This record gives sequence, structure tokens and C-alpha cells, in this order.
Amino acid sequence: MCWNATADVTAGAVVTAVGILCVARVRRARDLPVAALPLLLGVHQLVEAAVWRAGGGCGPATTAWAVIALPALPVWVPFGVLLAAAAADRPGLWAPAGVGLATAAVLSYCLATRPAVAEIRGHTLGYGVKVPWTPLVLAGYLFATLGALLLSGDRRLRVLGAVLGAGALACSALWRLEFASTWCAFAAVASLLVLGWVRRRGPAAPVA
Repeated sequence: MCWNATADVTAGAVVTAVGILCVARVRRARDLPVAALPLLLGVHQLVEAAVWRAGGGCGPATTAWAVIALPALPVWVPFGVLLAAAAADRPGLWAPAGVGLATAAVLSYCLATRPAVAEIRGHTLGYGVKVPWTPLVLAGYLFATLGALLLSGDRRLRVLGAVLGAGALACSALWRLEFASTWCAFAAVASLLVLGWVRRRGPAAPVA
């Protein structure tokens, strides 16, 4: 997230454009979920701009933001990495994928039964969703998303995982200090890393 609606719109538009470019450059269908990750992150920031303009609360924009951030990403990322890596080559990637499904199921239930609430706190937006067993769910979320990237066996995806991990730590610290969030900058860097990954991927092997 960024520090106001204008920043979210600007960063979201740039990241979305990079995401479109990533998708357009894909040469193998199984690389599409990872290539589309910047597109998802860009749309996520554009949705957050609507949350800013609504003054927070628990409206449709907040719900849409929470759906992408909570149940969608822990499924999208590990299964996207699993497809790109080829499951037969990296059987260890089934672990973050399975954990991601379980984590998403818990978070989906929470969103279906309890409203997500956004609150403007200075230059940040704080989101609240009542989640049981929070430390366990958070550990599952991080293992599914960052763990899948770090275990991928692909150097560029490991770098992406490290960048997103650093971004999560930085944004958590800044949120607690009520300073402007830097997540938009990390999302932009992540989108460029995915673009580099897409450009380096070779074409699909011909079928004999």
C-alpha cells in the first residue's frame, strides 16, 4: 500500500502496465500465473485507492482488497510457482501449495463470516480481520507465498521472494511507527523482477 490515494493510483497504474507487458511476453502457458502476478499487485493497489477515497470502513473496496490480499495470494503464488517449475522437477513445492490452500480456506471463512475493516492511520491504512490462531495462519501464509518462491530453484524467483520478504518486514515496521508505507515501491521492484524472469524464460519445448 502507498501513503494516499494518488500514490496508490500512480503506482498501481505503473505496476499494472508492467503486468500487462509480462503477460504479453509469456511464451509458455504454465508461466502465466507468475507472469500475471504484477497485474494482480497493480490491481490491488488501484483497489486500495478506492479504499482511501471511501475513508476506510468496511465497504466493497475494503472487501475486494482483503480478498486479494488474504485468500487469493496464498493460493495464486505457490500454485503459480509449482506450474512454472514443473511439479515433477520440484516435488517439494507441493508443501507450500498445500499449506496455501489450508490458509486460504481459513481466511475465506473469516471474510465470509466477519467484515474486513479499513482504518486511516496518518499516512497508512490499517486493515482489520478477526482471524483465529493468528500466528499459525500468518506462518502458513508466509510459507505459502515467500516459501514457494524461495524453494522454487529459480534464481530470479528466489530473489523475488527475498525482495517481497524484505518489503513485508519494512512495511510492518513502518506501519507500527505510523509512517508512510513503502509497499508500493517494493511492488514496483517485484514487478520488474517478474518482467526480467519472463524475458529470460525460454520457449516451450516442441512436442515430438
